[in-house]
Amino acid sequence: MGHDFRSLFQVETRRLVWVISMVFAVVLVVQYIEFPHRGAISSIFSARKPKVIGYNGFNSSGTDIAYKVDNVTKIPEQKGTGPNDDIESEMDGDLDDSHELDNDADPEDESPSKDIIEHSQNSTVEKTITNNALAPQKRTESEYSSFLNNVPTDNNTTIGSISEKSASLAADKNGSLDAASLSPALPPILSSPNLNTPSNVNKQSQSHMISAHLNTSSADKAIDNIISSGEKSGGLQSDTVLSENRSSRTNISVLKERSKSTTAAVVSISEMNDLLLQSHASSFLVKPRWSSAVDRDLLDAKLHIENAPAIENDPWLYAPLYRNVSVFKRSYELMEHMLKVYIYKEGEKPIFHQPVLKGIYASEGWFMKMLKANKQFVAKNPRKAHLFYLPFSSRMLEETLYVPNSHSRKNLVQHLKDYLDMIAGRYSFWNRTSGADHFLVACHDWAPAETKKIMANCIRALCNADTKEGFILGKDASLPETYVRSAQHPLREVGGKPPSKRQILAFFAGNMHGYLRPILLQHWENKDPDMKIFGPLASKVKKGQMSYVQYMKSSKYCICPKGYEVNSPRVVEAIFYECVPVIISDNFVPPFFETLNWESFAIFVPEKDIPNLKNILLSIPRKRYLEMQGRVKKVQHHFLWHSKAERYDIFHMILHSIWFSRVFQMRSR
Repeated sequence: MGHDFRSLFQVETRRLVWVISMVFAVVLVVQYIEFPHRGAISSIFSARKPKVIGYNGFNSSGTDIAYKVDNVTKIPEQKGTGPNDDIESEMDGDLDDSHELDNDADPEDESPSKDIIEHSQNSTVEKTITNNALAPQKRTESEYSSFLNNVPTDNNTTIGSISEKSASLAADKNGSLDAASLSPALPPILSSPNLNTPSNVNKQSQSHMISAHLNTSSADKAIDNIISSGEKSGGLQSDTVLSENRSSRTNISVLKERSKSTTAAVVSISEMNDLLLQSHASSFLVKPRWSSAVDRDLLDAKLHIENAPAIENDPWLYAPLYRNVSVFKRSYELMEHMLKVYIYKEGEKPIFHQPVLKGIYASEGWFMKMLKANKQFVAKNPRKAHLFYLPFSSRMLEETLYVPNSHSRKNLVQHLKDYLDMIAGRYSFWNRTSGADHFLVACHDWAPAETKKIMANCIRALCNADTKEGFILGKDASLPETYVRSAQHPLREVGGKPPSKRQILAFFAGNMHGYLRPILLQHWENKDPDMKIFGPLASKVKKGQMSYVQYMKSSKYCICPKGYEVNSPRVVEAIFYECVPVIISDNFVPPFFETLNWESFAIFVPEKDIPNLKNILLSIPRKRYLEMQGRVKKVQHHFLWHSKAERYDIFHMILHSIWFSRVFQMRSR
């Protein structure tokens, strides 16, 4: 009897232990699901508060520069100065708060690679997210799947085979995206257009005498500083999401190798084309810490764009102007139907929410104004947003905080960092992607230096689009620098004389900013009657003299040399006045580069070839010039601001560049 009792007791004990083990395993699984990027045990027992997670480096193929960046930030004490936290409330869309600055003088001549503030890499967030509505939630069915399912299809196209491709491409290695959740209906594929190769390009239309030569850059030192700071830090690496399980040490070595090849030499337009192609084939993106329905939207959109049907004779789009007109049209239409942008309400004027609508930095202000007024793209609920806009003005940041003659921008960078701390502490969205789905639009020369560390993962739409100063092809967007002379009438004086009445071969006038313009004047000022090359023209034109605008309207070619930085408002001015732009600025990425075939309507001259400038222009046949001038007129509508945004205008083109970048950051396998 006693033996039987002991045997029964042992059996019941084993059952009890088994039940307890199963319960504990279930608890661990539940905790793992709710805390996907923290250890299950530590999630249960640890009282530590969450960190703002940064991302160490971009991994791209070819010669793309990869930057080692740590975005760990610290939340300052908030004293109720910000707006309320009701994310569902109506956003402030008051456009009467726009600001005009009449002082359009260029900033001081100093390298944007200086004065980059070094931040602590071990600081933590001191305020937890208390709004449960902002916590990660289970993905819901996309509200855009109905649109994608109803995309017109060719009768000869087999949808089933493409659907299988959609599912296979969407499967994530770590299970963050469910392949079966993708929309089953996909667009027809009449052909397989190359995403980056210009379509319908005449071989003779390529720009003249594009070349590369060695050139040192202050970016080398900046990159070395970033590398050294990354090598010294170790506290964040265990919390950082690294693509393809690569170690940060490997990223550092890759960074060193790639920085040598891209910062040491001039990058020609043809080489930029290759870099763009490589960026779309590579993976330098930040993997989301948890999945979302918007990720599925973007993956669907990417597949539709890659399988864009061929189009012919579109009345809005002249094919030779584009790398691939079919890809652009499909991408643009998907943006119109799908894209939702959340604009953060936080931020105090005048740096935030106060657009500058006049002067050479007006692009950032006009974009802010147009986006705020746009009910189609703006999302009231951030959970439905594909992109998040950081609504600050780089011009007003400099105007408000820069101490004259201090030669330091540390306080400007710190101001932006404090803003990001507040955003990261109040919302979960920054931490979900480490800022990869956030974007900024900034036209001031200093914006690249001010943002390239603390906002390195963001999509940065920059006027100063310099490949040697941290601009990353395929991630960042080149912002057109537009000189708006009248905020009330932005299209005043648009257009120019017909080709038969343009008697001046080439024209330039401007201040002697930077090193290049004095060289231009040294070779061509008052040297040749066909080359109207001047310093600054008088603001008041005397009788019998031509004004700056009249010269632009009367010249065949408008010379667009760099100033202190690679960008110049003359590029857009030339298009505005229907003059063929001649861009002399090594390593400058022209606006909408991912979409437009710039070599079909503009001339690119290496800086070293300034002495041969007239011969280069005269070597262009008249037939070719007439073709280019006609294309300038056709591409013009992409560079015009309207009082009310119009389809394919500059506002929509800027937004498309940002959308396109985000779509092709998505990993499809």
